[in-house]
Amino acid sequence: MKKFLPLLLALTMVFSLVACGNSNSTKNDQSGADQSNTPTQTPDAGNAEQSETRIITDMLGREVEIPAKINTIICNGSNALRMVSYLQATGMIVGVEETDKGYETSTKRDYAHAYYDIFKDMHVIGKGGGTAYTAYPEEILKVHPDVILTCFVQEAAEQLQNETGVPVVSIRCPSANFIDENWYAALRLTAELTGTEERCEELLSYIDECKADLKERSSTVADEDKPTVYTGAVTFSGGHGFAGTYANFGPFLAIDAKNVADETGEKAAFEVDLERVLVWDPDVIFLDPGNMNLVNDEYKSNPDFFHSLSAVQNGEVYTMPSFNNYSTNITYCIMNAYHAGKVLYPDQFADIDLEAKSTEIMNEFLGTSFFDDMEADGLYYGKLTLGE
Repeated sequence: MKKFLPLLLALTMVFSLVACGNSNSTKNDQSGADQSNTPTQTPDAGNAEQSETRIITDMLGREVEIPAKINTIICNGSNALRMVSYLQATGMIVGVEETDKGYETSTKRDYAHAYYDIFKDMHVIGKGGGTAYTAYPEEILKVHPDVILTCFVQEAAEQLQNETGVPVVSIRCPSANFIDENWYAALRLTAELTGTEERCEELLSYIDECKADLKERSSTVADEDKPTVYTGAVTFSGGHGFAGTYANFGPFLAIDAKNVADETGEKAAFEVDLERVLVWDPDVIFLDPGNMNLVNDEYKSNPDFFHSLSAVQNGEVYTMPSFNNYSTNITYCIMNAYHAGKVLYPDQFADIDLEAKSTEIMNEFLGTSFFDDMEADGLYYGKLTLGE
């Protein structure tokens, strides 16, 4: 028994060591399995940033979940790309609508002409043209935008988001009067998305300065001394002849002009009965030079009507270049207000050189000026003679 006791103790120690080894091996295997099934790596900062989102409320009142950091965008619908261009954030654009290409010589869209070299070779992500659905979802997905900015109506905006899976934010801003608060709100929302808040406030401050300057100059003219005025041949949903006019016309509102069309109760563009214009017999008439082919055709067929108007008899007919093309060219709208001010209140606007002021306005909004290009394209400021 004494001989076997040491051997028994030795065997017991061996079994104990083997058991401990197997137990530790099992624990290590289980630990390895846990590590493979439950990653514990900390994601890098870039991935964490991409995974973060926030909720914003767009101009349609929709709550939209967007990335916390936005690097790339596209724009669908009238005015969306103009807003981004005014904020000088075109470096974020990765695709444009077909309708925003081809403005190398045409100045009818201020932003599309100013940034033609940037937009001309970009991927086409939609047909464009208005506020209805004109997007190309497959093409949008090829350029991987973080967010889509749109001025589509609500149904179209929802459709676009559902078809692409990309957050769609509406900056749609039906704007009345002269660059109103709806437009300000839309530009601020665009700035929030593009990270250009400082640029936005600078631009809005400049608009405020122009509005105050226009208002101050015109306020010194007594109401009874203000001439009556009519704008015709305006552009809305296409060109119109002499009867196409505007109530609440932005450039006239800016200088408190006595727009005869305001008494109709209409809110914006409409076609007026020509006989009513004869009754109004405005002192001054402004016409869109881009639609003078329509007016001159009317003149040839009914010259007596036009010669019955005091403004025609007195040579008080002037250009009023269209500022509406795929929504509002704010640059041209302000320029037109200064032009109208110089015509209607020459003493109060005597120090304003229109070309210099227009150059200042375009540089402020677009970083470039093309006043000469506008004149060459038929968007000029001056007197008109009917029939020529």
